Amino acid sequence: MTILDGKKTSEQIKLEIAGEVQQLISDGRKVPHLAAVLVGSDGASQTYVNSKVKDCEQVGFQSTLVRLGADINENLLLQTVQDINDNEEIDGIIVQLPLPDHISVQKVTERIRPEKDVDGFHPVNVGRMVKGLPAYISATPYGIMQLLERYQVETTGKHCVIIGRSDIVGTPMSILMARKATPGNCTVTLCHSRTPDIKAHTLQADVVIAALGRPGFLTGDMIKDGAVVVDVGITRVPDATKKRGYALKGDVDFETVSSKCSFITPVPGGVGPMTRAALLWNTLQAAKNSFYQSVSITD
Repeated sequence: MTILDGKKTSEQIKLEIAGEVQQLISDGRKVPHLAAVLVGSDGASQTYVNSKVKDCEQVGFQSTLVRLGADINENLLLQTVQDINDNEEIDGIIVQLPLPDHISVQKVTERIRPEKDVDGFHPVNVGRMVKGLPAYISATPYGIMQLLERYQVETTGKHCVIIGRSDIVGTPMSILMARKATPGNCTVTLCHSRTPDIKAHTLQADVVIAALGRPGFLTGDMIKDGAVVVDVGITRVPDATKKRGYALKGDVDFETVSSKCSFITPVPGGVGPMTRAALLWNTLQAAKNSFYQSVSITD
């Protein structure tokens, strides 16, 4: 059994990005600049955003953090996003989710210019990904694909079962794993909360990607020997033995699954760091105008 070490791999990717930033500077080009918008004071969201700011510092990016109150009205948030759109010094924009209930996530997502949408959530980027065109792929799926590629996990001709159909992870993963590419070329089954007998599907899988947000859902009796298991879930579970009062648990019961699989991601230290590294990669591409060549497709 091999651990798919996201922490180690993400550090390597960040070293590669830092090298590219130095090259940009040597060429007289601007340093990549990421803007993050945080609405409200959710503890987890603040932690995630602060980590992204530190990541930017580590690779030599500029970063701007815009903090807004949870009671901000939707129009003002949309105007804030538009102001960042119009700021030529900023290459990438992320709006940290979740947002307050009175704000439409769809409206906010669509307000971000596609060429600055480094989260890869805008319909234009999703559509380009589906068509196999250059696009910003949402960070978690892209991070998983990088992890599989760098560990040379064989996926061609394999059966991949994905548990969870979210727009952020499950659905884009199903497309990426099915398309003619490496990693990819899988036959894909997408399971979700209404799928009867998920175990019957996972037992047939060569690759299982668990992304449903239920701690310990995938157990050892649900996978076949030698399967590749990617655990996207990360949930805070109360744990009085921990100083912080909780433990981080994935969707996979690591103890029973790890003894049967060929590759597995840990939680924490697996998909999470890769998600952050993928966001940096997208921001680098935005700064280099790799996909849109400075032409606004929204004009």
